[in-house]
Amino acid sequence: MESENSASWETQAQVETPSSEKDSLSNQWFSQQFDELLPKIQEQWPDLAKQTIEATRGSLDDLVHIISLHSGKTSEGVIEQLEEILNAASDRTKEIAESLEPLEKQLEDLLDELNSTLRPRIEKPVRQRPLVALGIATGLGVLLGILMSGGRRS
Repeated sequence: MESENSASWETQAQVETPSSEKDSLSNQWFSQQFDELLPKIQEQWPDLAKQTIEATRGSLDDLVHIISLHSGKTSEGVIEQLEEILNAASDRTKEIAESLEPLEKQLEDLLDELNSTLRPRIEKPVRQRPLVALGIATGLGVLLGILMSGGRRS
């Protein structure tokens, strides 16, 4: 399990890019995930004020620096703890996605069944009387056009 989670937040947020672009992508990814991670960060470091943590928004380096100053841990130690938080959040997201897969399959099956049963019931009358179907469609189009224009005449 540890080997699966050994991919750091940096590798999750990046593709093969130069170092300065990697830092930019890491900070951008962290910024986007910040609101989700804030409660977990506060849980991990309860002695830090929420405003202090929020003041670092958008900058992973600033957050690591602030936490290391207040906790007395090294930057590397703080980064390791943040990676654990991110991995736990990632695992939870995977669990949710996996739990939705059966529902997605059920929905696909229902749509397939609806398509196979309802489509023939609609197509048959249209094929038998195409002019009536065309007249109904035209009438509905005119009616909707009048309703959408508010009955105004130019």
